[in-house]
Amino acid sequence: MAFFGVLLDWSEAWAPLIPIAVWLRHRQQPRYLAPVVAYVWFAFVTDLLIDGIWKLRLTIPPPWNSNNWLYNLHSLVRLFLFSWFFVRLRQPFLPRLKRWIPVLFGLYAAVDFGFYEHFFDYSNLSSRLLALEAGLLLFYCLQYYFYKVKEDEEMAGDQPDFWVVTGLGVYVAINFFIFLLYKELSVYYTRFAVDIWNVHNVSFILLQLFLARALIQKKTHSPAARYDPL
Repeated sequence: MAFFGVLLDWSEAWAPLIPIAVWLRHRQQPRYLAPVVAYVWFAFVTDLLIDGIWKLRLTIPPPWNSNNWLYNLHSLVRLFLFSWFFVRLRQPFLPRLKRWIPVLFGLYAAVDFGFYEHFFDYSNLSSRLLALEAGLLLFYCLQYYFYKVKEDEEMAGDQPDFWVVTGLGVYVAINFFIFLLYKELSVYYTRFAVDIWNVHNVSFILLQLFLARALIQKKTHSPAARYDPL
């Protein structure tokens, strides 16, 4: 049990290595997956720092022993990269709104961290930022499925975008309320907050598995798609 506990504790660091390993074998990818590839590399580097700081927090002098600002950074970059992914899918459904969402999210973050919260808050991560990001990504996922149903398009297992959106949808749906309530939980119910973060870690592993499946490229799902070494 101790081994699995350690494995789960470090899951944010090692889970992105699964899609990275797949990508190293399947470098030829459709161009719209470039944001996904960028995300798994970013997640690996950032989450390795997050877990490393957390494990060594007792040996690192404050305020450098906090990883909360890295979670804020991860949230911002994840929203921007997956917004880029959805825009590159070129689904003619709410195209202007999909382009404006990252702009509005960036403005919200600037106002929030400029006047209300501190980006480098060493006491806690920004629950509001992470919850808003999860809600916006869930909107992207739902509009993807709505468009597919509306246009009677097939959602097949050989479509990389299907695996990306499904994995992302599962991840944000599970974590929306965790993100929304985590700051309060960490203050008043510390033990529960630590335990419930394991739910996030499991869902994060699932996300990386879905992204890895998306990167297993067979080149049969879309003859018109342009493949490049990403």
